[in-house]
Amino acid sequence: MSGFFAIIARDLRLSLRHGADTLAALLFFVLTAALFPLAIGPQPELLARLGPGIIWVCALLAALLPLDRLFGADFEDGSLDLLLLSGQPAAMVALAKACAHWLATGLPLLVAAVPVALMLNVDPGVIPVLLAGLLPGTALLSLFGVIGASLVLGARRGGVLLPLLVLPLAAPVLIFGVAAADAAGSEQSTAAPLLFLAALFAAALPLCPLAAGSALRSAVE
Repeated sequence: MSGFFAIIARDLRLSLRHGADTLAALLFFVLTAALFPLAIGPQPELLARLGPGIIWVCALLAALLPLDRLFGADFEDGSLDLLLLSGQPAAMVALAKACAHWLATGLPLLVAAVPVALMLNVDPGVIPVLLAGLLPGTALLSLFGVIGASLVLGARRGGVLLPLLVLPLAAPVLIFGVAAADAAGSEQSTAAPLLFLAALFAAALPLCPLAAGSALRSAVE
């Protein structure tokens, strides 16, 4: 496991060194959410009803921004070959990359969701449920992202193909995440959509790294 954590630490150091990527994702998230009141109007009731959906869509799109660098930079400079030759299984390398992506992008988005929700007049009682859905939701986006990033590795115009691969996979996450926040807003039970998100995460945690690892091995051979 020391090699696994070493890959995560290495990617986090690179993220800090290239902090503009994380900052760009956060600014994209906040600015895109801020555009919705200008488009649909400043009515507090309307913003409170649409706020959770706006936050989920903006978080999904913001999480896509750093994905093209997830394996691309390592593939270009040869670091990916060294990682795969280090003795770590390719699936573990992919899982470490997903963890580093979530820590560098998903976690800051989760923190930024609170002020954005207040800006959109979301009921304070809904915010804990919104965050409870975003926690596994952003982790799922990172897991789906490693699949997409590994599949387009070395392909021409991979940055264009990547959202087309990840967005269909993320559709159920978006549906159940917004459903949980809507249920909290109408004072209904939020257990079912949150449990669906947890089940999706439990299924994706072993399967996504295995699929991404296979794609990585094919890309470097």
